[in-house]
Amino acid sequence: MSEEKKDEELDKAENETASEVKEEEVSELEAKASSENNAEEKEESAEEKIARLEKEIEDLKKAALYKAAENDNWRKRMMQQKEDAVSYANASLLGDLLESLDNFDRTIEAAENATDPKAIADGVKMVSKSLVSMLENKYNLTGYGAVGDAFDPDIHEAIGMQEGDVSEEQLAAVYLKGYKLKDKVIRHAKVMVVKPKSE
Repeated sequence: MSEEKKDEELDKAENETASEVKEEEVSELEAKASSENNAEEKEESAEEKIARLEKEIEDLKKAALYKAAENDNWRKRMMQQKEDAVSYANASLLGDLLESLDNFDRTIEAAENATDPKAIADGVKMVSKSLVSMLENKYNLTGYGAVGDAFDPDIHEAIGMQEGDVSEEQLAAVYLKGYKLKDKVIRHAKVMVVKPKSE
């Protein structure tokens, strides 16, 4: 083989090797570029995910603040209603008592010109009966305590005791009537109690 031919073949082999190296470099560069593009795409999707999660957190914060404000407003409304209920709890009762007060005023006016004391007493009795009836029927307020009733320390307050011809303790006198609201005692009856004679 001549020198020229060897040189040609050597040049050809070098060119082929160089071209193979270039192709490998190009492939590597393309792979690198592709992986960088994929990384950028992944970074973008991660950024999108972060943005979405931040928006969800913001929405949840707003919802929590809204609920807290709503609960605070509800609590304030309930407190106001409770205050109003306490402040005006007796409004209905007082409104009903006004009629009895008017009747007492009329009785007093009539008494100024009355000549018969019995007529005045009858007028006062009528007003008292009307008042007691209203309290019993509308408000379940009942009076108790009458001479001869059995003594009950749960509802009677004994302010004195005496012995007598009785088989068990009973009321000898009632100084102040007791009152119950439904089943609850709101004022104990003040009474004198008579008890059996000691042997």
